[in-house]
Amino acid sequence: MVRYLIVLWVTLGLVGRGWAQRRPNIIFILSDDHAYQAIGAYGSRLMPTPNIDRIAREGALFTRAMVTNSICGPSRATLLTGKYSHKNGYKLNEKRFDPDQPIFPAMLQEHGYQTAWIGKWHLGSLPSSPRGFDYFRILNGQGQYYNPDLIGPTDTTRVEGYVTDIITRLTENWLDGRDTSKPFCLIVGEKATHREWLPDIQDLGAFDGRDFALPGDFHDSYAGRPAAADQDMTIARTMRLKEDLKVHADYVHSGIYNRFTPEQKKAFYDYYENKVSREFDERHDTGAALLHWKFERYLKDYLCVARSLDRNIGLLLDYLDRKGLASNTVVIYGSDQGFYLGEHGWFDKRWIYEESLRTPFLMRYPGVIKPGSKVSSIMLNTDWAPTILDMAGVKTPADMQGVSFLPLLRGDTAGWRKAMYYHYYEFPQPHHVSPHFGIRTEHWVLVRFYGPRDYWELYDLDKDPHELHNLYPDAAYRERSMQLKEQLRKLILQYDDQEALKLLDD
Repeated sequence: MVRYLIVLWVTLGLVGRGWAQRRPNIIFILSDDHAYQAIGAYGSRLMPTPNIDRIAREGALFTRAMVTNSICGPSRATLLTGKYSHKNGYKLNEKRFDPDQPIFPAMLQEHGYQTAWIGKWHLGSLPSSPRGFDYFRILNGQGQYYNPDLIGPTDTTRVEGYVTDIITRLTENWLDGRDTSKPFCLIVGEKATHREWLPDIQDLGAFDGRDFALPGDFHDSYAGRPAAADQDMTIARTMRLKEDLKVHADYVHSGIYNRFTPEQKKAFYDYYENKVSREFDERHDTGAALLHWKFERYLKDYLCVARSLDRNIGLLLDYLDRKGLASNTVVIYGSDQGFYLGEHGWFDKRWIYEESLRTPFLMRYPGVIKPGSKVSSIMLNTDWAPTILDMAGVKTPADMQGVSFLPLLRGDTAGWRKAMYYHYYEFPQPHHVSPHFGIRTEHWVLVRFYGPRDYWELYDLDKDPHELHNLYPDAAYRERSMQLKEQLRKLILQYDDQEALKLLDD
């Protein structure tokens, strides 16, 4: 009997060690403001994205990945905590996230993972020895596209080069020097594709030979939607010729260009002053022609920045292949939220509406995800942390509000959510988007605006996918509105959003 127990103990020990060795490495590439409309795997014809598409081809594409508060910093806080903004305390940008609250990297650390964050953090300053990370090298604030300052545990260093290339190089350097006895979890925080969209020099003018048509709803009148009419994020009014579109950019006094080396500044001057600005001056456009020109200039710069992002994702995938890591490394690509590429005449994000709410999300998990899979269930960024913990064999804490979506990868949708809850807060700066909360199902959106605006909106997504016609005032939809309000109340109670609860019946 004793001999049997010893054999059993040794066997279980070997199995346990084998399981530990098989725990996957995890790389989460999180971009900034990258629209699914600019990704080939989502059907975009704006530009090729062969490397992001490769993740979809070799893994899964999520067609209803959504965020709970469509804004950069709060989305990162939700990634770390698995909680809504009102629970993790980070509702607005430009505050300081509390990294001492429970975050999934710390939980992975406790279970033998080596953890790191490289690139854009954008959650306020980190303490010198942040709990949860064995290593970090992060951009200062929003970060700079050229020659950025990078903050580490003991120093801040300016690194010459283009930020996306630098992040890739730092990522590979860390992977080269990691503790190979442990599985790792690495978050790669990309600055791309954030405003003001400064392309890599090699990508300048990459789309100049293309003509881009305006989106069908570009000239939206916002009829029946007071909040949509009262924002400050249109390409017509808000987008700046000098700062955003680089028309006669201030290369002397601008802090952006003062960081450039002489060679970098010359390349930008040659392209934006001698080509783009000259074209602007010669055209003398006004009215609709000027608006279309602004849209195309915005889109071309945006796509150039996305081109570098896709290229660097390819470099990282190639690195994993070259180092023999691909077969046991989960690769996730996502953005902190969606983004407008001219839809409704807008850029930026923030709204519960489709292009803002829906974010690109692709995942490769060799041996688990069938290549070429598509997941159409509603998945939220609150689910990201629980899923990562689940992949690592770590129990999800009870206070995390998301759930692991691993069952969806097996085709198991039993009991999965049919609706999601959303709450946006930041007002009035920088884009004057009214605070609002609401519910999104597969077929409907119901949203309550409050603050400067105090009213409801209802959309039938089957008949009105662009969300142009507010049906809430229509008496024919009163019963539907009441049904969705009751669903909304249940979600508010489920996620314990006391602020929204007080506003629900006002």
